[in-house]
Amino acid sequence: MAEEIEDIDRIDRKILSVLQRDGRLSNLRLAEAVALSPTAVLARVQRLTRDGYILGYEARLNPLKLDAGMLVFVEVLLDRTTPNVFDAFKAAVQVHDEIMECHMVAGGFDYLLKTRMRDMQAYRDFAGSVLWQLPGVRETRTYAVMEEVKNTARLPLR
Repeated sequence: MAEEIEDIDRIDRKILSVLQRDGRLSNLRLAEAVALSPTAVLARVQRLTRDGYILGYEARLNPLKLDAGMLVFVEVLLDRTTPNVFDAFKAAVQVHDEIMECHMVAGGFDYLLKTRMRDMQAYRDFAGSVLWQLPGVRETRTYAVMEEVKNTARLPLR
């Protein structure tokens, strides 16, 4: 991984930084922001995309306006930690849009889920009909978020 990072220079990092702040920026504006020609910037962005530094572009939506204002994290402990149980669990979480993120973790539980719901009743319905029915689930711990202090997907670029 360290070798890949060395493949990008200061200008590439600046391009990535600017695009993280505004992925809709035109190529001309991006070129102005990094002091290169539009042709050179376009070639760099295409290379950064081809090489996997840029994974895609998407809009950040306001969950409060879209009836998904309640953020809930869930610790999941599986009944067995075997490859087939892991595979079944991973496949099952893919099909539920309420599960925004799923991370296998080291520690006292197996997975950490990030979910978004309308409200606590919606979460309770989801827990009973989906979460507790996922393959291999032995135990869950729920953490309803009271305040989002920081929420970003931006990576630090140095």
